[in-house]
Amino acid sequence: MALSRCRQNFHEESEAAINKQINMELYASYAYLAMFTYFDRDDVASPGFAKFFEEASKEEREHAEKLIKYLNKRGGRVIYHPIEKPMKQEWGSCLEAMEDALSMEKDVNEEQSWPVAPLKPDLISSSDV
Repeated sequence: MALSRCRQNFHEESEAAINKQINMELYASYAYLAMFTYFDRDDVASPGFAKFFEEASKEEREHAEKLIKYLNKRGGRVIYHPIEKPMKQEWGSCLEAMEDALSMEKDVNEEQSWPVAPLKPDLISSSDV
């Protein structure tokens, strides 16, 4: 794969970490979509929860899209991985779904703290400070 001509001072570890986060955000979107689908069913009929999880799914996808645009702008390459199916397709209660959502959010946010290669002092311009 040829490198982009606009790629400059963009470390491979940073690109890999962003790619990993993109895939985490897409998984979260998929999981929230499953929650939305469940609570929107006629036999469950919890429209407030359905709406909440529908919006959460959209938000996670938007996070992924922003990271994708950033990678493209920096000359990086997006690497998509298979998205696993959500752990559950049904929930016993609204509380159980919210607990699962909170746990997932913690997992996604913890993944954002991966070690990333530090900038070399000579690569930092005065406009970055």
